[in-house]
This record gives sequence, C-alpha cells and structure tokens, in this order.
Amino acid sequence: MTAPVVSLQYSGEVPENRVEIVVANLTVMDRDQPHSPNWNAIYRIISGDPSGHFTIRTDPVTNEGMVTVVKAVDYEMNRAFMLTVMVSNQAPLASGIQMSFQSTAGVTISVTDVNEAPYFPTNHKLIRLEEGVPTGTVLTMFSAVDPDRFMQQAVRYSKLSDPANWLNINATNGQITTAAVLDRESDYIKNNVYEATFLAADNGIPPASGTGTLQIYLIDINDNAPELLPKEAQICEKPNLNVINITAADADIDPNVGPFVFELPSVPSAVRKNWTITRLNGDYAQLSLRIMYLEAGVYDVPIIVTDSGNPPLYNTCVIKVKVCPCDENGDCTTIGAVAAAGLGTGAIIAILICIIILLTMVLLFVVWMKRREKERHTKQLLIDPEDDVRDNILKYDEEGGGEEDQDYDLSQLQQPETMDHVLNKTPGVRRVDERPIGAEPQYPIRPVIPHPGDIGDFINEGLRAADNDPTAPPYDSLLVFDYEGSGSTAGSVSSLNSSSSGDQDYDYLNDWGPRFKKLADMYGGGEED
Repeated sequence: MTAPVVSLQYSGEVPENRVEIVVANLTVMDRDQPHSPNWNAIYRIISGDPSGHFTIRTDPVTNEGMVTVVKAVDYEMNRAFMLTVMVSNQAPLASGIQMSFQSTAGVTISVTDVNEAPYFPTNHKLIRLEEGVPTGTVLTMFSAVDPDRFMQQAVRYSKLSDPANWLNINATNGQITTAAVLDRESDYIKNNVYEATFLAADNGIPPASGTGTLQIYLIDINDNAPELLPKEAQICEKPNLNVINITAADADIDPNVGPFVFELPSVPSAVRKNWTITRLNGDYAQLSLRIMYLEAGVYDVPIIVTDSGNPPLYNTCVIKVKVCPCDENGDCTTIGAVAAAGLGTGAIIAILICIIILLTMVLLFVVWMKRREKERHTKQLLIDPEDDVRDNILKYDEEGGGEEDQDYDLSQLQQPETMDHVLNKTPGVRRVDERPIGAEPQYPIRPVIPHPGDIGDFINEGLRAADNDPTAPPYDSLLVFDYEGSGSTAGSVSSLNSSSSGDQDYDYLNDWGPRFKKLADMYGGGEED
C-alpha cells in the first residue's frame, strides 16, 4: 500500500456572490488497486478558509478533488484565498509506511468583482409624525448603500409605490418630502400607517437596483368635527309619550372624540322654545318637546355637537323630526303620518279628487279604445280582405313553385287539333285567339323546273294569296310561341331540287328583269369576263 501523491500548487477563480461552482480540480497519483479503499482519495482543507467558503468533493471515477464554493464570497472582503489541502486514502496506511510530504498541496483562488445592487441599510424604515403637515415638509433621508466600494458608480432614486401620491424623493440623495397633506383618516392608511416603496439603481454594467420600504406612522390630531346621528327621527305631537335618542360620530380617535356636548342654538329662538335636550352620558343625549303640543309636520331642528379634542371642534347638525299624532302606544297613526308630511286636510282632499279624475279619464279612454276596435272589426267584416288595401302588405314578387303545383288549364294556350268546339259555337261569337274557320286559299305550286318567265308570276301570286288569307296568323295580339302542335302544316323542303352540276346555264337570269340583274352579272356573264 502506497500513500497518494498530489501536485504542489493549484489555482482557480470565482466570481463573488456565486455558490455551487467548481473553481479547481486536484489530481492525485496512487499505485494501489483502482477503485479500492486503498486507492480512493479523501481531500481536506487544513488552512486558508476559516469561514468555510469551500469544500473538496472526490470524483468517484477519476479520483480527482473538486474544489467547490459552498458559501458566497465577497470581493470587497476577500480578494483571494490561499488554501492548504491534504489528501489521504480511504483506508489507513499499512504499518511502517509514513505519509509523504507530497500528500499536501496549495490552492490559490482569486475572487472577481461583480456589480452588486445598492441596498437600504434600514428596510423597512419606520418614522412617526403628526398628520396634516404642510406640503413640502422634509420627512427623512432614505439613502441606499452601494456595496461596490472599488467602483466609481452613482446611485439614483425613484418612487416605486406611492398609493396616495403623497411623497417625493430626491433623485440624487434620497431625501423624502411631502407632496400633499397626509391625512390619517384616508382610505390609504392601514392601522395608522402609510407605506411607500422606493427604488435605488446604480449605473454599473449591467445596472443593478434595490428596493426599500418606508413606513410612516401618523399621529392623530383633532381635524374632524363630530357628526350627529341619526339624521331623521319622528316624535308624537304631545310630550311625555316618546323621546329621540341622539349620539355623535367622529372620524378622529381618542382623545379627540368624546365625551360630546349636545346643545340647542339660541338662534332661532323657536328652537329652544319648542325643544329641549337632556344629556344621558358622554356619548348620548335625548331630544324631546318642551311645549305641551306641536302641530304635526316636519321640523328641522339644529343641534350643536362639540368633541373633546385640543382644541375642541364643534359642528351644527340638523335633524329632521317628523311630528305626528300617535296612538296609545306612542306610534304614529296612518293619518298622522300623512299629516306629518306637511299636508293639510284641504290638500289631502284635493289630491284625492285629482286621483279620482285621473282614474275616470283612464276608464273613458279604455272604453273609447274598445269601441273603436269594435267598429274597425265590423268594417273589416264588410270589406273583402283581398279588396281592402289599407294598411295591408302587398306582395308582388311571389312566383310560386312552378306550373306543376298550380291548377291551370294550359289547353287554352294551345292550338287545338280539332275544330269541333269552334263549329258548335253560336254564329257571330268567336274567340280572338282562335284560328278562324273558312276556306283556305290555294297557294301556287312552284314547278319543279322553274322557267325564267314563271318566277315573277309565282312570287306575285303567292304574295296576293297571303294578303287575302283570313286564317293566316297572327289572329290577334295573343301569340303562342311555346307550342308547336302535333305536326307542321308546311310542306317539306326536301322536294326542292338543286343541280349539283357545275356547268348550269344561268343566262335566263337576264330575262327576269332589273331585280335579278346583279345575279345575272355574277353568274350569267362569268364566261364572258
């Protein structure tokens, strides 16, 4: 068994504020059986790291020692570490074998500077002051510290959170001043404390920033006058039946609240003449009638409420008191409640008359509408709905589903094949769209081989026969174009013969007159040209 041997010097580098990174690898040589207890190395730091920033872990495959950072180092505190490392085997050395001086090594680790964020030394910072300080009051200095002492950097300040927008901060030195009057009774105050957050950022590369929270505890001052409760009440028109219990509410806290003082003002004089206040304790009093009878109605009773602050504040509040007749239990009657609303008997009668008139008008209007509806219904029964075009929607673009779903007699639009229905009609009565009955004229028959002298006569006779034919269409303005009948009355054009010979003599066209002169020139004189 031999002792492990390591190199004498190693070096590494680590950035500040980083952990769990390997900064150096230590190699060892051992001639024992690999991966046995006699070969496995164990590394220990024996000096140079009193704060425990580093540890050495053994690689189970290569048996190397990996120097690892387990606690962040600060460049401003330690720029370098000189570690002394000892290596030994997992199993102790055999008897008689001494530990070699080569079993120890030195490791030099350099720390590199990194831009660190500024921080506020007191975070959260709490200050106390009275509410209501004027705008522009200096509250405190809320400055941050840049841990990078060896870097020439500037720190700038800004607001990150100021819910009520009550504060300002100097961008260069962090001085806090008021931008508005601080009110302890504001909804932004929680348990008398107002909280704001500020940001401190340096101009390093890359820039870094830190946040700080400022808490302001506001001491209450007497800046709110008390309010009277309730705002409305009712009382019987005769005294000694019931009273009104009153109290006060104050937004301030002790000692700027009760005990309260309740009193009636001296002006107008009718207030103290008709009403009186009896104090029950520091928070409650009773309002009651002084006179034996007060006419029913609604009265505005002013009451002065004063708190116990220093200096005390007072407020003149008005309570609306409804005075009404009461029953034996001290409760307002129904008629009394109406009278207490400020309406006399005459006014009540007038209101009832107006209501009756209004209901009568509504009833007459309903009867008139029903009669009008009945008359309209009667008229509609006398008028054919198809002829009545008033207030009706007329549709002009409905074409239906086609001829198949319509019960139309299309035979009226067709030329009949037989003439029996026409022959049976009374003489002198005839449909204008039917073919008239009579002898049809005889059209001339064109000879098979035309003669030049017969062409003109043939055309003239045919024209004369067509002009005198009473059965020739159109019979009237009603023309049927979509029906051809069972057959055609015209002769077949297949009986027309034409010569396929190319040497036919067209000289006879010159005998047909001036109308056929052009054809005679085109065909008859071709050989002469």
